[in-house]
Amino acid sequence: MIITACLVLGALVFPIALRPESVPIKLGNVAPQNFVAPRSTTFESKILTKIAQESAAGAVSAHYLPSDSSITRAQIDTLQMVLNYISSARSDAYATYDQKLSDLSHITQLSLPPNISNSILQLSDSQWQMVAHESLSTLEQTMRRTIRDYQVQENRINLPSLISYSLSEEQARIVAHLVSPIIVANSLFSEEETNLARQQAIEAVKPVTRTYVQNQTIVLRGQIIDEEQLEVLQLFGLIKPENKIQDLVAASSIVITLVGFIALYFTRRTVSPMGDLKSLTVIAIGFLIFLYGARFLIPNRAVIPYFYPIAAYALILVTLFNLEIGIIFSLSLSILAAYGLSNSLDLTLFYMITSLIGALSLGKGRRVTSFFGAAITIAFAGSAVLFAYKLTDPLSDLLGMVTLLGVTFLNGFASASLALLIQYLLSQLLGLVTPLHLLDISRPDHPLLKYLLQNAPGTYQHSLQVSNLAEQAAEAIGADALLTRVGTLFHDAGKAVNASFFVENQIPGKLNPHDDLDAVIAAQTIIQHVADGITLADKYRLPPRLKDFIREHHGTHITQYQFNRALEKANNDSEKVDQELFRYSGPKPRSKETALLMLADGCEARSRAELPKSKEELTILVKKVFDYCYKEGQFDKTNLTIKDMNTAQESFIKTLTNTYHPRIQYPEITISTATKQGSRLEDSKIFQKLEKK
Repeated sequence: MIITACLVLGALVFPIALRPESVPIKLGNVAPQNFVAPRSTTFESKILTKIAQESAAGAVSAHYLPSDSSITRAQIDTLQMVLNYISSARSDAYATYDQKLSDLSHITQLSLPPNISNSILQLSDSQWQMVAHESLSTLEQTMRRTIRDYQVQENRINLPSLISYSLSEEQARIVAHLVSPIIVANSLFSEEETNLARQQAIEAVKPVTRTYVQNQTIVLRGQIIDEEQLEVLQLFGLIKPENKIQDLVAASSIVITLVGFIALYFTRRTVSPMGDLKSLTVIAIGFLIFLYGARFLIPNRAVIPYFYPIAAYALILVTLFNLEIGIIFSLSLSILAAYGLSNSLDLTLFYMITSLIGALSLGKGRRVTSFFGAAITIAFAGSAVLFAYKLTDPLSDLLGMVTLLGVTFLNGFASASLALLIQYLLSQLLGLVTPLHLLDISRPDHPLLKYLLQNAPGTYQHSLQVSNLAEQAAEAIGADALLTRVGTLFHDAGKAVNASFFVENQIPGKLNPHDDLDAVIAAQTIIQHVADGITLADKYRLPPRLKDFIREHHGTHITQYQFNRALEKANNDSEKVDQELFRYSGPKPRSKETALLMLADGCEARSRAELPKSKEELTILVKKVFDYCYKEGQFDKTNLTIKDMNTAQESFIKTLTNTYHPRIQYPEITISTATKQGSRLEDSKIFQKLEKK
């Protein structure tokens, strides 16, 4: 189970798909292939919504506070201080002209060019007073307006138009140089209000949705993948994430869950094939073949997933083992085959329902027509699933539905045909028994049965009677009736090697070879028929499961008749007789079917020897056989319950009662001579007519 689980995990993680659902792609890469939408969908595009939100936020203008009069007053005060400083510098009687120019150059609020400084110093006092007054007036007019940061330069450029035309051009230029640096924004930018307005604009944007129709092109091969295309590829799962750990953890979780489910189920249930290494190997290898095939062919396809015959695996397990194993393992296979695909839910249910219904409809698969019926059932079940999921899809078209329905019918017949072929090959190559194989082996013209009939006719008749007895009991307790019947037919095949040594083949009145043989030699000769039966089974290539009936039908019993003869010869001194020389080598029965054979063999032999006259005698006889086998511990290795044994007893009694019921004694019929002659004459005429024809 551990090895199989690791290989299953590899099927889910490793890139083995012929056309993978996803490939490693990054933003800005060149598309290595054409990508189309695997299904129709409408989704909210985060990328387009983000672009719309950014556009809406960018369209919001900046918010400013109302003009602040304190800023205007502060700037007027600043200009007044500058004008006072210039007036002081002009009227300084102790400073030279160059010193006055130097003083003007040190004004921090202004950066006066030398020619403007010269012009200021050359003005008369009255002219300077006019310039100073006009500067304050111009600044006041300008700052009375609402000025924002992006309007400062515009107001500085428009400043000359506000200066009085009574001033000369040179004086107007001085005013512009004095006022221009003092002009600042009096309406300040409000970051809080602007952000609030932008947030409101973003919230007002409705999510942008996009619709893709199945098989619509997302990106063409050779195109540079942008954010919008990348988002769509991620939505459909067409891009494989770089982080493999995430994929590994996700796949491991589903594998561990299913392994736990299977282990828990079969620890609570006793199912015979689960203890056989060959059977487990067949189950595991079949599981892996179907799983790897699905992971290789199904991804990124529209039609093949509904043609892939996963239901064949369930049919194979049902015919090789039983319905229970077929259902449990096909459920796990259906989940894993569609895991991680874009339409995993649809496919999982499709595979589950077709597998389960196909397995149930096949039954025991004893006829080829059963497989044909299973194929039709799978086809109709798959069609019903398609109708359930595709008819509700508004984007489904009539042509697509017809195509999928046709493929589903092909799926049913492909699954049944594949199961029929594989179960036949496995039964021939590995010796696994299937109902069809058992029916073929049980035909009277089988070489080993013909050999038994020709060499040991009494044993052959005995085997037929025991098979009828055991088959009826197997049906009553729910065991494999067909396997029981066929195995019982061959259980005494070894007696054909030395047929005359067994009582059912001896002619009445002739010498019994047991009378002249030593008891030990006679016992060993009888015990040898088990080994001879295995040799014949190998020669005629009987399946291993049927060989178990030959090995186990006597278990570890002793040959009672020869052992009693040896005791009589030893004067009933048990210490002088080695009981192990009279014991079959076994093994004890290991299944319900071989246990029923042991019981049926004993009951049939004793009833033939004792010839019970009533049902009460027959009931006592059957009970003795059951009690003897039970006390000897012959059923320790089987899962045969007390209830099963009681049911089998009732079945044996009923069957044996019908076999040994008393017959009516018919009176002898006397025919007159005339009647005889007339009859002969009439017969002669009939024969003459037939010869002419």
